[in-house]
Amino acid sequence: MTRLLDGIRVIDAANFIAGPVSTTIMADFGADVIKVEPPTGDVYRVRGAGYPPSPYNYPWIVDNRSKRSVAIDLRTGDGQDLLHRLVRDVDVFVTNAPLDSRARLRVRYEDLAPLNPRLVYASISAYGETGEEASKPGFDSIALWARTGLMDLVRASPDVPPARSLPGMGDHPTGMSLFAAIMAGLYHRERTGRGTMVATSLMANGLWMNAIPVQGILCGARTEVRPPREEAISALANLYRCRDGRWFMLTITGDERHWESFARGIGREDLLADPRFAATHDRRTNARVLTAILDAWFATKDWVAWAPLLEKTGVAFGVVATLDDVPHDVQMQASGALVPIDDPRAGASLTVSSPLQIGGQEKVPPTLAPEIGQHTVEVLRAAGIAAAEIERLLHAGVIVQA
Repeated sequence: MTRLLDGIRVIDAANFIAGPVSTTIMADFGADVIKVEPPTGDVYRVRGAGYPPSPYNYPWIVDNRSKRSVAIDLRTGDGQDLLHRLVRDVDVFVTNAPLDSRARLRVRYEDLAPLNPRLVYASISAYGETGEEASKPGFDSIALWARTGLMDLVRASPDVPPARSLPGMGDHPTGMSLFAAIMAGLYHRERTGRGTMVATSLMANGLWMNAIPVQGILCGARTEVRPPREEAISALANLYRCRDGRWFMLTITGDERHWESFARGIGREDLLADPRFAATHDRRTNARVLTAILDAWFATKDWVAWAPLLEKTGVAFGVVATLDDVPHDVQMQASGALVPIDDPRAGASLTVSSPLQIGGQEKVPPTLAPEIGQHTVEVLRAAGIAAAEIERLLHAGVIVQA
């Protein structure tokens, strides 16, 4: 079948996560993604601290699937010239190289745009393209999570340390933003006939994720760190623990409409006659008391007993899942959030799909992320590079073929 991005060729010259994630999504929809990495490989191939051990390189598998790898030493003039020859025939170029490094490697927009007037040049940075910190290095844990107030605000209560982010937690949504920017760039090209530069940053995406509290402070409304769950402003928008230790989140909005069905559904009709909880205002005023009552009540049964009772009430709720729950989540597979990957080298039968669907489009079945330089010769031959030139570059160590 014809896919949305069939015929679109992409050079992914980015490393780690956020940049490559954008091109992984493009590959899902049919783009031919050529990952250009140094002869030693993208540094993301080596798992860092915080990644549980496994015989399989699972970060690389999920973030670089369905691509081809070309290994080129861009520190050399020959390598830079070779990349420029490839750029002439592609639609999109993605980089997250530090701004000062781009000049040395000759991969700035002004270096590549003259070679290909239809090129969409996609840039990702930590702090943006302009300003005193434009060249400053940063990861999502720093530029997205810590810098923008998220790290401070999501702590469990004011008296505990700020909450650390998980590996790559901010990179994946930032990669989605870059994908959107690339698609907008391609649309711009469709309308004008010319390429353009598009960009996003980790810091900008952190601000966007935290946009409501940030806009509040800009408007003079001070957002404080949330109180402990026992002191939440609403007992009906809180999390509770069952007898077996499983937690679940309850989110009842418009509780005048749902309060009665909720109370009856969990077997606490007596709460309906309690004047402390008669109306929304009363339930908010006495939130601590109601939270304590619900804490004790939900602790009387296991989660498997509470789940069907809550389901019948029609309120919004959900288990606080652990990672061990995910492989057995039927809805994740039924909805296409988890999809099959048919390669024993992946170490799993499922992988995480990109989080968007397009009507009438089937995504490309994921294939294993490439080895270093696995497709170097194949790609260069298709680009018209003579066999003798390829041999010379291989012998010189400018390129590597797995």
